Amino acid sequence: MIGIEEYRQIVSELLDELPKAFFKELSGGVIVSEATIVPDYARGNDLYTLGQYRIYSGVRQIVMYKGSFDCAYPYADAAAAKPILRGVLRHEFRHHLEFLGGIHDSTSLEAADAREKRAYLDRHSGS
Repeated sequence: MIGIEEYRQIVSELLDELPKAFFKELSGGVIVSEATIVPDYARGNDLYTLGQYRIYSGVRQIVMYKGSFDCAYPYADAAAAKPILRGVLRHEFRHHLEFLGGIHDSTSLEAADAREKRAYLDRHSGS
C-alpha cells in the first residue's frame, strides 16, 4: 500500500501530463482526500468511488479518494497505482470537459456511467 504523500506525488505527476486547456474553469482544482467513498447503491464491499467530478456553488473540482483506492487496491505499489490513477484522473477530466462542452447525450461519459451502474445493479438484483 502506498502512503498519502506518495499518492499525492503520483497524482501531481499525472496532472503534469495533461494539457493546460483541461484545467479551464476547474476553479476548485484537483484535490486528494483520504476518504473512503462507497456509492449509496453498492451491494457490499465490492464498489468504491476512486474519483469524482463535483460541482457545488459554482465551483468545479475533481477529488481523488485515497481511502477508496486503498480498499480497492490494497496491495498496489507505486508502479501498479500509476496507470490506475491515470485512468481515474482522465475519467474525471472527461466529465469536466463534457460538462463544459454541454455534452449530456447518450455518447457522454455520464451516460456510460449510468449504463455501468444499471449493469452493476442488474448483476446484484438477487443479492
